[in-house]
Formats: sequence, structure tokens, C-alpha cells
Amino acid sequence: MAKTIETKYYDVILSPIITENSMKLVEEANRYTFKVAKTANKVEIKKAVEAIFDVTVLNVHTITVSPKAKRVGRYEGFKSGYKKAIVQLKEGDKIAAFAI
Repeated sequence: MAKTIETKYYDVILSPIITENSMKLVEEANRYTFKVAKTANKVEIKKAVEAIFDVTVLNVHTITVSPKAKRVGRYEGFKSGYKKAIVQLKEGDKIAAFAI
């Protein structure tokens, strides 16, 4: 029987964050960066990454990114804040979605 992944895991991990700095972390320290749900804690993030990508997570760091004030002409507003997680994997494990 095929291994099924609960949908709650996909509610925790929202999207990968792919920037120059995050790709440098992947190459140098085997750390991957994700945008996660604001209510998610480190244990839930660890379980979700292990279940979705079939890897072993060593540790999880979380950062809450504040909303930034933005302006377009005379209109002012805010860029929404979010929570991100930096996940370190066991040596030898990789997530293929980050391979470019």
C-alpha cells in the first residue's frame, strides 16, 4: 500500500524560500528554508518536513518576519509578515525540489 501523507502537514509547510542566501545555506550547511504557518511550532515543522520529503531533521530554527511598510505613489500599505523556518538535515539527506 502506498504511503499517504496527511494534509495537515501541507498546512504547516506553505512554500520554500529560494534566495541567494538560502541557496548558500543549502550548499554549505545542508539547511533548507521554508515559509510556514504562523501557528506552527518547531515539533510540527520537523514532523511535516520529515513526512513530506522523507528526510531526517536534526534541528529547526524559526523566525517571525515583521510586516514591512511599503508605498506606491501616494498609497501606503504593508507587506504581510510571515514565519519562516530554517531546517538542518542529516548529512547525506537532500531535498530534490531545491536542486537547480
